[in-house]
Amino acid sequence: MESNIIFNKDFDAYAVYVMKIYNADVSTVWNYFTQSELLDQWWAPKPWKCETKKQDFKEDGIWLYAMVGPEGERHYAQVKYGEIMEHRSFDGVDAFCDENGKINENFGQSKWLIGFTGVEEGTKVTVNIHFMSAEALEQQLEMGFEEGFKMGLSQLEEILK
Repeated sequence: MESNIIFNKDFDAYAVYVMKIYNADVSTVWNYFTQSELLDQWWAPKPWKCETKKQDFKEDGIWLYAMVGPEGERHYAQVKYGEIMEHRSFDGVDAFCDENGKINENFGQSKWLIGFTGVEEGTKVTVNIHFMSAEALEQQLEMGFEEGFKMGLSQLEEILK
């Protein structure tokens, strides 16, 4: 199902680079990355679901959400948004947390930069993720991040068809 997703890991730079092209215009794809009711449709890899608790998509705003498993288990995370350039890019700091947004210090936080570029085929989405250490990157990968994120991106492709 994972169609044309580039997923590169750079352990020396503690970074991941992801690229996917969607057959949809930039504003549509942007909305699916920035509006909670649309994010909830694809962000979690099935059979998991994403449930937004709250989202304030603005500089220094927070997206607090849960990944809800098939047995009802809930894992909370949040993104604190940084710079937002409408329909071009936004960045933020991603962290695991509790249901009230209190950050779990047992996991490293990561800085995300998501870019949107109109191309002939539709929209190219690039995701640059920087971790605090090689260990933090490794920990995220051991939790199935690569497979899960690719599944989510492919789920979005299905929705946009």
